[in-house]
Amino acid sequence: MKVPEVVVIGSGFSGLSAACFLARAGAKVTLVEKNATWGGRARLYEAQGFRFDMGPSWYWMPDVFERFFGHFGRKVSDQYTLQRLDPSYRIYFEGNRSLDVPASMVELEAIFEGLEPGSSVRLRQFLKESQIKYEAGIGDLVQRPGLSMFEYTNLTVLKGLLELDLLRSMKSYVARHFSHPDLVRLMEFPVLFLGAMPENTPALYSLMNYADLALGTWYPLGGMHKIVEAMVDLAESLGVQMKSNWEVTGFGYGPNGAIERVEGKTPQGISTVCCDAVVGGADYHHLDREVLEPEKSNYTERYWDRRKLAPSSLIFYIGLDRKLEGLLHHNLFFDADFGRHAREIYSDPRWPSDPLFYVCRASATDPTVAPEGMDNVFVLIPTAPGLEDTPSAREPYLSTVLQRIEQRCGFNPEPHIVHLRSYAHRDFVEDYHSYKGNAYGLANTLDQTAVLKPSIKSKKVPNLWFTGQLTNPGPGVPPALISGEVVSRALLKHYSMEL
Repeated sequence: MKVPEVVVIGSGFSGLSAACFLARAGAKVTLVEKNATWGGRARLYEAQGFRFDMGPSWYWMPDVFERFFGHFGRKVSDQYTLQRLDPSYRIYFEGNRSLDVPASMVELEAIFEGLEPGSSVRLRQFLKESQIKYEAGIGDLVQRPGLSMFEYTNLTVLKGLLELDLLRSMKSYVARHFSHPDLVRLMEFPVLFLGAMPENTPALYSLMNYADLALGTWYPLGGMHKIVEAMVDLAESLGVQMKSNWEVTGFGYGPNGAIERVEGKTPQGISTVCCDAVVGGADYHHLDREVLEPEKSNYTERYWDRRKLAPSSLIFYIGLDRKLEGLLHHNLFFDADFGRHAREIYSDPRWPSDPLFYVCRASATDPTVAPEGMDNVFVLIPTAPGLEDTPSAREPYLSTVLQRIEQRCGFNPEPHIVHLRSYAHRDFVEDYHSYKGNAYGLANTLDQTAVLKPSIKSKKVPNLWFTGQLTNPGPGVPPALISGEVVSRALLKHYSMEL
């Protein structure tokens, strides 16, 4: 049988994952990337001696990374050095309160008990149930391509579904266990970036609490881009041809309607790669509606416009000429009205009036990401997708963030800024063709789960497949790694090949 030639579009985590799995199975793989550097949203930004992870900064679910590299006979410890953070992160609440989340379960239970007597027992039960969801979700359900409801009808899966609380909301599930507002906020936090308010997110996603509180928060020394570097090294060792600065502009088709070549724009001019199959790891909507001809699109523009998207973000990359000692590595500023900010993202889209935000101070753990004696600070404000993004819209938020940091740390960072870059909707569109400037993909709501997500398989082009945050299993770094594996397995079945 002829060895299939596959073009993978995009070098984000899902594209790199797909390229590695396909190459390991024997396919001849070419990966093309629009930008000059690898990693998609996980690219590295360097300036004035500062090294910023442009996107993902939380390392959860370490077992997923171990499993990925294990498929290729490698260990995470051979690729990069992991350090568990303790405390995992800090939450700032209203009223000058804060909570450091410890790595130790004994210490965590003591915090729960101090805030709400009897809650430590309920925490154990909550995490026991969350572990069941985690093992069923990450170990089984997300491994399914979501091409048919029949994938979910065997007895093992049905039993698992009964334990997953798909019809209960995360809000009611948390409220059943805890009443103290700080504990409720802590337990609802992991779903904030899944794209819906806790009352609209299935309790299935309490599996994120297990990932957070039981499996822990980790950091790869050198930054999240170390994962990208390890995956690029793996891909190249498997024979994947890597082409950066290569933006896909169209496809050429054979007599049966299958794609025979991928056409792209490079600094040297128009280029072409011949292929037997294509895996689209770039923005699904962009490929579906802007690269494919209209009659070959999987979905209409109306369909896409009705999708519920996870948030976009306004990000500030800040270099300081001194240390900002008052902050941990991860800091969540929940010291404003959560309900109002959530409504301004999900139900009444607008730039937030008094935002919650996240601050990553990676140099608190890793001195290599900033010049000696200086600090690397990454600030992220969740925002509604599809907003008009102008300099005047962004401008007020930097001072808001700096003032609230000063209130908590007793130090005004503004005079010490030696590097500053902002990044929001129009940058996501420019760099990634991101639909409506979203940062995280589709919202994980019940009506956008499994077979109800955009399909990994084109309905009209027989050899076109999709991977990444707008299809199964959904947004996040671990799901992206799994997405690449899932689409590869489904594609290879057509060539009687296995992973």
